Parts: sequence; C-alpha cells; structure tokens
Amino acid sequence: MSSYDVAVIGSGPGGYVAAIRCAQLGMKTAIIEKYSTLGGTCLNVGCIPSKALLDSSHHYEDSIKHFEEHGIEVGEVKLNLEKMIARKQGVVDMTTKGIEFLMGKNKIDVYQGVGSFKDATHINIDGEKKETIEAKNTIIATGSKPSTLPFITLDKERIITSTEALKLKEVPKHLVVIGGGVIGLELGQVYKRLGAEVTVVEYMDRLIAGMDGAQSKEILKTLKKQKMKIAVSHAVTAVERNGDEITVKATNNKKNAEVEFKADYVLVAVGRHAYTDGLNLEAVGVATDDRGKVEVNEHLQTNVSNIYAIGDVIKGAMLAHKAEEEGVFVAETLAGQKPHINYNLIPGVVYTWPEVASVGKTEEQLKESGVEYKSGQFPMRALGRSRASGDIDGFVKILADKTTDEVLGVHMVGARVADLIAEGVTAMEFRASAEDIARMSHAHPTYAEAVKEAALAATEDRPLHI
Repeated sequence: MSSYDVAVIGSGPGGYVAAIRCAQLGMKTAIIEKYSTLGGTCLNVGCIPSKALLDSSHHYEDSIKHFEEHGIEVGEVKLNLEKMIARKQGVVDMTTKGIEFLMGKNKIDVYQGVGSFKDATHINIDGEKKETIEAKNTIIATGSKPSTLPFITLDKERIITSTEALKLKEVPKHLVVIGGGVIGLELGQVYKRLGAEVTVVEYMDRLIAGMDGAQSKEILKTLKKQKMKIAVSHAVTAVERNGDEITVKATNNKKNAEVEFKADYVLVAVGRHAYTDGLNLEAVGVATDDRGKVEVNEHLQTNVSNIYAIGDVIKGAMLAHKAEEEGVFVAETLAGQKPHINYNLIPGVVYTWPEVASVGKTEEQLKESGVEYKSGQFPMRALGRSRASGDIDGFVKILADKTTDEVLGVHMVGARVADLIAEGVTAMEFRASAEDIARMSHAHPTYAEAVKEAALAATEDRPLHI
C-alpha cells in the first residue's frame, strides 16, 4: 500500500493547486480524480470552455456587425458551429494536458477513480483497478454540480445544463435561460451572438443579484440593447417538453400574472450545489450542513482533524480562484506556516461583453451595515480608448469610507474589466485610499483611466474628463 503525507480528492483548480503547493513544500502527495482528464469542472465543462465559446462567438458577431465600420469588408460570413465547438475542445485538451504536465513535474502521483474514505487515514480508489492508499492528511476538493428545480426533468437533450450547452450540435431557434446569474448570462450571450433568440427568466428583481445594483442596471440595459429578452421577477413553475417544443410556465411576481415562454431549448442555470457523492463521508463522520456542504473551521479543517475541504464543496462563493487560494492555504497550514485569505477581496467576474467585475462591499451592503461612505463613478464612454475600440458601455464605481477615504468596494462594467479588477484588489489589499488611486499615473489611452477618474470622483468629486 502506498503512503502519502497528503491525498487530494478532486483535480479542479482547488485540488490541483493544493497538490502542487503541497509538493512544493516537500510533502509526498497524491491526487485522485474520478474522470479520465484532470482539471475538474472549470477546465473541462466550466470556466475554460465557456470562455473559449465566448471569444469565438464574439469574433463571429464582430465579423457580421462591426467589421464594416472599421473598414473591413469580408463578404458573406458563415457560421461553422461544429468547428467552433471543436476549437473549444482543443483549448480544453491543451489545458488539461498542462495539468498532467504539472503533476509530473512536481512528482505528484495521479490516481484515476472514485476516491472514498475507508477510515480517516485510508482512501479506497475504485477505478480500472481497486486499490487503497494511506494518507496522513486528506483534502476534499470535489467541487460542485449544476443545480436544478425540483419540478424540472433534465433530459440533457433540450432541457439542459451548462455542460450540454457547451456542445450543442445546432444553434437554438429560441433558447430560454432559467437564471440570470453568471452562467445563464454568459451562455445566453454566446447563443444570442450565434443567431438564437434568447430569453432570460430570473426569479429575483434584477440580474446578477449578488453584485452592486448599479452593475445590475447597466448589464440589463446593455443586454437589452443587444436584443436579449429579459424577464426579471418571474418565478418558473413548470417546464414541459412536447417533441422539440418546450413550454416554460412562470408567474410574473410584479403583476401576479401567469405567463408562458415557448422554446426549442431550455438552459437551466439556477446555480450549483456541493458534490460529495461517493466520498463515504459517513465512514469517518465528516459533518455537512443542511445544503450538503462540508463544514470547516477557520483553518478549512473539518471536524475530523486530518481532513480538510476547499472550493465549491464548502461555504462561500463558487469561484475557481477562491478554490485555488484555499488550496494554497491548506497546503501552507499543513507545512506549519500561517497563511491568510481575505474573502472580502476575492473578485467576482461575469464574462459577458461588456464584462462585469466586482470586489469588496457593494453599495447595498454598506447601507445595510450602516457604514458611511462616498461614491465616485466614471462612464467608459468618456474614455478615448473606449471610443477608439467602440466599447463605450459601462462604468467604474469606487466606494470609499466617508471619513478615512479607504476604498471599500470597486465595481466595474466594461471592456476588459475582468483584468482591470486586479487594480482594485491590489489597492484594497494594501488598504489604499481613493486619493492614493487618484494620484497614480495611468497610461493614456487605456480603459484603466476610468479607475483613476472614478477615484477622483470619490475623493473630491472632481473627475477630469466629464
């Protein structure tokens, strides 16, 4: 029987990063993955493939809608969905092979099969062959699966999750997306660009409800401008398939009226739930909460002292980069170090176009907690860089403490804000004031100038370019 200092169950961003950091710190490490490829949801059926399709569909839409205004005449443009999906898969394959390389480079033993606890220090692996390994410590990193509603039957043909949406063989005529969060908006925009009619049905009274209200309003406005149909405050009550036609029934909560949507495909994007199937947690007594998430303390340690858990399987935002930070945190904790994670400063991003990015407290959260604050906002359309590229939608908004001027939240909608939000994270990690950002030199012309201008607006209400 092989023995290890650490065994990691699950090879998504949290799991493989945890394994790498453990190996870097001198621990003999194994990683266990039930599927034939490494990388988990993010690399195989999540972050990476969806971004590949977002980029491809963006190029397609630009070629048919925007090239001509740039003086580029390309003639008739044809969509080859099969080739687009194949390119997406090529990106996935290249990325997962990169994880395999990193496992080899760091001398991490990879086991393919379902890992389950025999006891606190032994893990059974049910793969091509059955075997058992011994581990002084184990990190649970089994991630999450798409959620559904109890009355919806997912046939994975026309009533689908994000997994199936990444490999459709045709562009829907009418795609109804149930859920106006990150996944629903991103994949809805992919198929809207490719020619589908898209209707987003959201239970809450706004899109991306967890983000700042100003961002919700802006993305609603821009998506409507892109001809996506949005139905907020609608509670779906039934999804019925008859042949190739699907009827989505819902209640308009504002009007207390029943409505129906007809579609040939329905994407159920109502969130994700922790995935612990097959782990046999009962054998070791690892506690879970009423939502099935593994319970951990401030050290990400379960109630069984040598078993830890990270990522989507525990509380908090279901983000790949959160899982990565937690993987490093546990590895360094096991090595006797004193790592730290500031969960308030883990950014959230929606990869629509324009992109949406956020870090820190929203205006609604500050109001609810009674914090006195000031707000500065600057529109992207006032930037020379935005006008040059034609990406004029969006803004940067900075919230700062009214007394100390410390930045409390940064919220953005616009081109490349998924990358730009790192400036906000950096500033807040060093507890910068809005004035600190306002006094920094920002290259011209760039989208980042909007951050400086928003900081000026928050500091002294004196942006230079509006």
